Amino acid sequence: MLSILKSLYLQGLNGLDVEVQVDVSCGIPKFIIVGLPDESLKESKERVITAIRNSGFNLPSKKIIINLSPANVRKGGAVFDLSIALGILFSSELIDANLLAKNRDTVFVGELSLDGSLKHISGVLPICIEAKKLGKKRIIVPKSNLEETAFIDGMEILGADSLKDVVSFLYGEIELLKPDKRQLKMEEVAYDIDFSEISGQEFAKRAIEVAVSGGHNILLIGEPGSGKTMLAQRITTIMPKPTLEEAREITMIYSLAGKLSNKNAVMLNRPFRFPNHGATLANMVGGGVNIKPGEISLANHGVLFLDEFSEFKREIIEALREPMESGDISINRLNMNVKFPAKFMLVAATNPCPCGFFGSDNRKCKCTDNQINRYMRRISGPIMDRIDIQVGVNSIDCNKLYGSKSESSEKIKDRVEKARKIQNLRYKNYPIKLNSKLNVEMINRFCSINNESRKLMDIAFKKLNLTIRGYYKILRIARTIADVEGKEDIQTEHIAEAIQYRSLDRKYDFKSKQ
Repeated sequence: MLSILKSLYLQGLNGLDVEVQVDVSCGIPKFIIVGLPDESLKESKERVITAIRNSGFNLPSKKIIINLSPANVRKGGAVFDLSIALGILFSSELIDANLLAKNRDTVFVGELSLDGSLKHISGVLPICIEAKKLGKKRIIVPKSNLEETAFIDGMEILGADSLKDVVSFLYGEIELLKPDKRQLKMEEVAYDIDFSEISGQEFAKRAIEVAVSGGHNILLIGEPGSGKTMLAQRITTIMPKPTLEEAREITMIYSLAGKLSNKNAVMLNRPFRFPNHGATLANMVGGGVNIKPGEISLANHGVLFLDEFSEFKREIIEALREPMESGDISINRLNMNVKFPAKFMLVAATNPCPCGFFGSDNRKCKCTDNQINRYMRRISGPIMDRIDIQVGVNSIDCNKLYGSKSESSEKIKDRVEKARKIQNLRYKNYPIKLNSKLNVEMINRFCSINNESRKLMDIAFKKLNLTIRGYYKILRIARTIADVEGKEDIQTEHIAEAIQYRSLDRKYDFKSKQ
């Protein structure tokens, strides 16, 4: 007897409507899965058969053929366990076939344990969202995944503990759990770190405030122990809370990556990702047999902090180009192209040389010119051009630490939110929200400057050997500084400050040493 059930398979964050076709017939007992299953999916046959028997069903020894349609797309993982098990039960006439007709539009997803219980799986939120897009009215998922679906309205989502519970539900004997549809409140996150804990470094703090206000990428460069990491770790404390749509997208990515738990099933805060410089390209970009998002996507709508930036592999640094420009990262596989959102703020930190003291006012650098050049050439010119703000972080005299008071994250965040509100209002009729995303046409429209500012820009262009991209970066940064100051027009002092955030070559003189 043939049974057909509905399931869904994710390719990145996009859903593929899959028919699970199960045929059970007389013949030599065997279990065959066709439809381009990978090795992990082929292993499900032992798991499914054992789960059915341990759920109290007397499964006869027959020929079982499973076809996952469409057959031209490779599929993997354990997401089809539940639909395969139910298909076998229907086709073996161990449960009433009429129930299948009544639930023909129900989508079944879930991994089975050997005892028949349903295990937590990755990607339930994007699966449910895609099922809704495909017009599905009901989906049954593992109960442990239920809380993360609280974002979704307009379709019935049910959570089950086991295969036996799903069968009992189909017979109308029990009710399955539904997600708590309480109103999700984007509450402020309580942080255990604060900018008030950092004495001094006022120039770097100001640069970070400007960077967060306009969504600009930033590079912090300075000697070891100057506070670069401490500054970076506190950036999320001054970022506005995510919108409900942003929180949903963050949660989708973490769900697909398998990084959600029952205690943290909905991501209501902005992520701060801090990968080690020994990370592989797959760790950063994403990949694997069943393609998962990497650190670049996990930082979506948050901060990607790359400490010891010059120590990262060149291929990883170059892989940042695409997401820094487009806000997405693409992963190409045979017959498949997967795209993940990657709208992060890049915060990079590096020493200026291998010993770390080139340009220091306190210690002498021991590196040769060639060593310094090789060290800094690891960060290519095109990547440096894509980092809007580049500032030096100097060591602080210990005498300045005593009795000094620093501004709290709350006060800085208040100014950041005001600057972002100005930008949101200005660009309400445009497909952007922040100054960092201004294209050339928009720059000409929204970043006009007076004659005095033009002269200053001409001087900077020549002395700093700016590229055209660098020139426009200064205008974008100046626009953000004006917004932080609450000014409608860009003033000369805004241009002057913006130039300071692009003038590291003055201090470190990298270009003259190459």
